[in-house]
Amino acid sequence: MVSRILVTGSADGLGRAAAASLLSAGHDVVVHARNRERAAGLDALVTRGAHLVVGDFTDRDAVRRIAAELNDAKPLDAVIHNAGVWSGPAVMPVNIIAPYLLTALLRGPRRLVYLSSGSHFGGRPALAGVNWRGESAGSYADSKLFVTTLAAAVARLRPGVLSNAVDPGWVPTKMGGPNAPDDLELGRQTQEWLASSDEPQALTTGGYWYHRRRQQPHRAVHDEAFQDNLLRTLTEEVGTVL
Repeated sequence: MVSRILVTGSADGLGRAAAASLLSAGHDVVVHARNRERAAGLDALVTRGAHLVVGDFTDRDAVRRIAAELNDAKPLDAVIHNAGVWSGPAVMPVNIIAPYLLTALLRGPRRLVYLSSGSHFGGRPALAGVNWRGESAGSYADSKLFVTTLAAAVARLRPGVLSNAVDPGWVPTKMGGPNAPDDLELGRQTQEWLASSDEPQALTTGGYWYHRRRQQPHRAVHDEAFQDNLLRTLTEEVGTVL
């Protein structure tokens, strides 16, 4: 079955690999770049039929504009929340605020895939003092714990939606570096599979996956009190309820 799938952060790396593969499989793909310069690198995919949205995820208004643009178009079936940054002040805005806002604002997608990381095990389940606006450098590990928890919370609170988190492994992308030991192909396959496959395992929710195998995440991820606290904090921060 053909699905309409948004892949955020698809100008390079895992996002681009997933978008290209989904396009080759016949899906209706929406690609995303943070600015026009990076969007030019997606011309080959757009020529093949991909749709393009542009907006910087460090800018909440840009995220809202993208959501409005997508809500005015053909409904999405799935979103792969791939966009991410490793370090610096953009960590919290891009890695958790943007996926939260898109989850709250986009109408229709029945499958949500959030890119986590093995680094989330080093994250601290503490929300006090987090600089959500990116006025100072953010903790990558914390951001990945938060987005993995968001995936689990959405699975619990939206029973009609399949919501999962994926650790793609340490793969040789611009972020991972050329000497990363994991396989780029395996790194992209799990999120594509969760976003589009009708295999029984891909139709489950609330999972934390690594190479198509469900794993146990950080114990805070399925702590409902922490989930609720995270959602309440994010709602207060951005003024939008999930």
